[in-house]
This record gives sequence, structure tokens and C-alpha cells, in this order.
Amino acid sequence: MNIAALQRFLSDSCIELCGELRVELISGGRSNLTYRAWDDRSSWVVRRPPTSGLTPSAHDMAREYTVTSALQGTAVPVARTVAFDADGSALGAPMTVVEFVEGTVVRDQADLAGLSDDQVAASAGTLVRVLADLHAVDYRAVGLGDFGRPDGFVARQVKLWAGQWDRVKTRELPDVAVLHAALTEAMPATSAASIVHGDFRIDNTILDPRDPGRVRAVVDWEMSTLGDPLTDVALMCVYRDPVFDLVLGSQAAWTSDRLPSASALAQSYAVASGRDLGDWNFYLALANFKLGVIGEGITHRALQGSDSGAGAVRAAEATPEFIAAGLRALKGVTL
Repeated sequence: MNIAALQRFLSDSCIELCGELRVELISGGRSNLTYRAWDDRSSWVVRRPPTSGLTPSAHDMAREYTVTSALQGTAVPVARTVAFDADGSALGAPMTVVEFVEGTVVRDQADLAGLSDDQVAASAGTLVRVLADLHAVDYRAVGLGDFGRPDGFVARQVKLWAGQWDRVKTRELPDVAVLHAALTEAMPATSAASIVHGDFRIDNTILDPRDPGRVRAVVDWEMSTLGDPLTDVALMCVYRDPVFDLVLGSQAAWTSDRLPSASALAQSYAVASGRDLGDWNFYLALANFKLGVIGEGITHRALQGSDSGAGAVRAAEATPEFIAAGLRALKGVTL
């Protein structure tokens, strides 16, 4: 981080600093780089794309800033937006600045161990309600009418992840083509439209440290768009599969058996949102298809020499498991 350049940008954005500006890296790796910046009075979060391995669609800073700005004042908790460098003139890459939200991030099962069973249950219930609240936002009313193309969203998702498989596969897996064909055949005739987060689970939220049943902010919006809300719900549920640990390279909090089952989460969402979970098996199959391709892609990049973090070479071991789960889901069999 070029602290002097960041300081000039904050000053040019009419942010008056009090004392020395300090910066520390909070997280990096496969996602956007996230820094905490603070002076003697205030604290902010600065986000920018990775320095290498950039995938514009997955590291779209304008997308993050646009959706979080639009959600200010809604029922969805997000950090207050402060400033945006769209053309990267300050740091050489686009950058967002939002308020620093004090709270707890539960990333792995060691973090989850610090919560009681009642707190875990309360957190899960709140997460489902927050997702339902997001999908209930009138996206046109908050200025997001042009944020995506909800019509045909599901069909484009099936095509997108099939194409991505062709680009990243490290071996032949015939069941991938079988699942792709089955998804194409089982496509829902109609689907709803809402803002979708695209990566919703407990570690992409900040919890209140005194009350983990309260979400203080939802973060990591770089995959957000307008689309079918049930794709968000199904992905949240499929993330519960323990094989997802191979993709992340750690024992994720969200795969812990202390949390509600995938079916319980789906039912809770149906109650909270009032939505019918029609064609649910299709959405589960699509989520499994997506995660199978993502796992393969992580290993593909690792084999190409890209630094993808711990366990990246093993991430593709999850792919056959997710593809098989997708085929089972389309047959109405879930484990």
C-alpha cells in the first residue's frame, strides 16, 4: 500500500485526517485485497483488486461500491461508503473506501468454537433473514435498475460455468458434460429477479461481538448482480457441504455440523422471505456445478504457477464430489 498516495486521495475526497495515517493488510489471496486504514480519530476499510491474477468480473470494484451505496438506509446492513477511485489514479488500480465496522468475522471452525450453541443458532437465523431482506429490496427504487440483466440469468449461468470448465479443466470428467446437459434440460421456465450477493455465507459478514445474532455488515459484494434470488439461497446451502473445505483450503466455519443443515436453512429462508422454492433441485444442482468448476479452477491456476493460497493444488479433489451431488439433486436425491 502506498500510504502517501492513499493520504492524498483521502484529502482530495474531503476527508480531513487527524494525525498520522496508518495502514495494515486485513486479508488478501484469492479475493480483493482488504486493508484497514486509520488516523487518530477515524478508521476505514480500503479495498483494491489483487496485484496479479486479476479477473475483472470477479474483482469489480465499481460493482461493490455501487451496490453498497444503493443499500444505504435499507434493511440490509452494509458499511457506510466514503470514496471511490474508479480509474485507479491514486494507487494504480480501482479502490473503494468505506467505514471500518467493528465486529467479529467468523471464518473457520476455530472462530466458531468461540460461540455458544445458542449464539451459533441465532447467527444462522439472522443470516437467513438478512438474505431474505436483500432479496426483498426494490432494486429499481434504490437506483439499481441497470445493475444487471435478470432476464435469462439462470440460462447464462449454466452456459457461463460450462464454458469456464472448458477453460480450467485439469483432466476429463465425463459427468461434467452430463450435468451440464441435465441442467440445460431442467431449466426453470420462469424465475424471480432481485439483487443477489453471489457469495453469501457467515464469513462474508461482520457480526456484533456482544451479540453474534446481529449482523453489523454484509461484505464482499464483488460478485453481486441482478439475478434469480434462489441461486443465492442454493449456493448458501451447498457451501454447507464439508467438501467445500477443500476449495477454501481450511476448515470453514460454514461447513461445521454445529450450523443448521442445508435443508433447514432453505426452509428458514422460505418462511422468512415468503418465496416458493420451486425447482429447488435444479438450483441445488446449479450451485454444485458452479462450485465444482470453481474448485477445478483454483487447482488449474495453482498448476500454472499462480499463488492461490494454501491447499490450492488439492481444490480440484472437490470437483467430482460437487458434480456427483449436482446429478443426485436433479434426481431428487440429497444427502
